[in-house]
Amino acid sequence: MSKIRIFSLGGLNEVGKNMYIIEVDQDIFVFDAGLKSADEGLLGVDYILPNYDYLKENQNRIQGIFITHGHDGQMGAIPDLIRDLPNVKIYGTSFTMEVIKTELMDENIKTSQLVEIKAHKKINFKTTSIFPVSVTHSVPDAVAYVLNTDQGSIVYTGNFVFDPTMIGAYKTDIGKLGYIGKQGVLCLMSESLYAEKAGFTSPKHRITPIIRETILKNEGRILFNVFNAQLARIQEIFNEIMMTDRKVVIMGKRLETIIIKAIDMHYVAFDKTRILGIHHVNDEGIIVLVSDEREKLFNNISRIMKGYDKFIKLSDRDTVVFASPIYDGMEKSATKIFDRIAQIGCNLVIIPTKKYLGHHASREDLMMMIDLMQPKYYFPVMGEYRHQVENARNALRLGMDEDHILLRLNGEVVTFENSELVLNNDKVKVDDVLIDGKTIGDVGELVIKDRELLSESGIVIVSATIDRATKKVLAGPEILTRGFIYVKDSAELIKESEKISLDIIHENIKPNYVDFGKIKSSVRDKLGKYLYKETECKPMILIVIQEV
Repeated sequence: MSKIRIFSLGGLNEVGKNMYIIEVDQDIFVFDAGLKSADEGLLGVDYILPNYDYLKENQNRIQGIFITHGHDGQMGAIPDLIRDLPNVKIYGTSFTMEVIKTELMDENIKTSQLVEIKAHKKINFKTTSIFPVSVTHSVPDAVAYVLNTDQGSIVYTGNFVFDPTMIGAYKTDIGKLGYIGKQGVLCLMSESLYAEKAGFTSPKHRITPIIRETILKNEGRILFNVFNAQLARIQEIFNEIMMTDRKVVIMGKRLETIIIKAIDMHYVAFDKTRILGIHHVNDEGIIVLVSDEREKLFNNISRIMKGYDKFIKLSDRDTVVFASPIYDGMEKSATKIFDRIAQIGCNLVIIPTKKYLGHHASREDLMMMIDLMQPKYYFPVMGEYRHQVENARNALRLGMDEDHILLRLNGEVVTFENSELVLNNDKVKVDDVLIDGKTIGDVGELVIKDRELLSESGIVIVSATIDRATKKVLAGPEILTRGFIYVKDSAELIKESEKISLDIIHENIKPNYVDFGKIKSSVRDKLGKYLYKETECKPMILIVIQEV
């Protein structure tokens, strides 16, 4: 029998950045390749990727990357990944491929690696096969993946809910899931984000009553902030708009492209003639759809709120609706935006997270999936560690053996041989890759610490000019500060700082030699101690010494 290894490069003990690896002997199968939005603590960072050095080092063994659906947490890393893995095929269903193509074309990346698949059509490899099964999520064409091996199947659910009212491209094929369970499932990898929430998610993931009430009660302009590609929610909004004579403006090229494609592909039902251009954004009674960009959480609505958008300015006659629930880790950023909008005087509508949910599996959904699959081993994935623990408890409620429930962190390897778990301490290197701008890996921990230091205590620059021939100080040292003190009120502090720096320079000038290294280290040390004594702040100190 083959040897199977399962581990995650991202997605465990965190929300987003999903990337799960299953190795069957020498063959590597990658499930999802997502990014994670950067929080406010990561100054200047646009988004976070999993470190996929393991894939770069073993790319000849990769059979494919299999994307469950078109959300950034599952496919957001593809544009970066594809540059380093130019020969690896990426598999996904029709709409998922359209979302990925949009991202790649925006960055002028070729799409020849993309392979479109259909649910319930088996994909054969040398000794294994993959079978995609349609599941219900907030985006059409979402699938779970079944990897068939000689030890039994391994099922990765992706994000899902059980909702019989979701039909067509949103429908879950429960019959297929039940059949797979009867064939023998070695390991079920199931999402965990809502594991502690009682009951089924359905119908708590539908917010039609709030949308209807908001549109009927507010005659002025209404802005709906939605998550990108969350088409089930967008369809709810469109359904209510179609019952009125209101028109729509979609802000942002990315969101507009996705919605227009979804309408053309019949994933979303709406009259395109009611979608107007951006210059109608200030029309009376217009409804505006706003979404986040790939890189920044709440980026577009924040820009509008601060008055930086050239097309739209908020007023006290507007209504702003946050039409998607606020997930863990987003609360701080969201609260600041809510407060700022309230200060403007807008009518603010926030979806209550205790009453309404996103399209993720709650406790009963998870237990129903376990019951359908009847797995020998259960591997909770996707979510903070506390979510994984709650997911494990759901399996315990159904009578699973605690030793067959696998709680792991990123990089920790689960190994199966002869259909049995092999206990070991195997680990794979994992890390966060911080993306700032277009260059991958250009921001590290030291850079973030420097940015934190600058944001907290500012910067002090010490500059001086020395005669190359005589070794005399011609100018300076001059002290420049930014974000540290108000210079006009700190003349004595600046004067003393100049004296300390000048003394250190004189101490390290020899007849034929200037010890620049000693000057810089001594100024940082002595001047830093003096500034901390006087201000209790530790600014970044830069020394610029030049010879002329």
